[in-house]
Amino acid sequence: MHGVVLPRQPAKRPGQEGLAAVLRDTRVPVWTPWPLPLGWLVTGFVTVGDERSGVRAAAVALSGPGLLSGPADMILVAEEPGIGLGAYYAGLMNGPDPGSGFDEGPPHAKLEVSGPTATCGHSVPMWSVPSSEPDRAVYVGEALANWLWAVLWPADAGVLMLERPHLLDLREPGMNLDLPFGAYSPHLDD
Repeated sequence: MHGVVLPRQPAKRPGQEGLAAVLRDTRVPVWTPWPLPLGWLVTGFVTVGDERSGVRAAAVALSGPGLLSGPADMILVAEEPGIGLGAYYAGLMNGPDPGSGFDEGPPHAKLEVSGPTATCGHSVPMWSVPSSEPDRAVYVGEALANWLWAVLWPADAGVLMLERPHLLDLREPGMNLDLPFGAYSPHLDD
């Protein structure tokens, strides 16, 4: 028996309209690094859910220069347990969540988060999770009772996580961020 399978909505193009559509019905954080790393742009959005249940998973795609070489891409996913959007982008084949034991041992990276219900300076431990796809680096942790996934391409872009980025939940009321938007990320369609 499977639980309820929620629909993955068509990807939304980068821009204020796409962001507004994600924020309208979301029940999960909508994370972005803030301030964005130098040269990085927001490159699209994906959600899972429907009008009745609301958005139960939200992904924000970003692109910019890698620290080691060439361009890099990142997708940040916040989702309720059991949804599977993060595991999908991570290339995991063993189910919708990272699996038992992923968090054994010390975390491989930490992120700072803030937003409507997050306090400034809240640190989120993240663990590297092996992917069946060698072209990407995958980190997962838990923030605000939801999974937080960071999937980065190419795999060496995972060193960006060592910079200890600060994530902002875009649901924060009254925010007037001037997010820079770039070309649509093809990784959203993978």
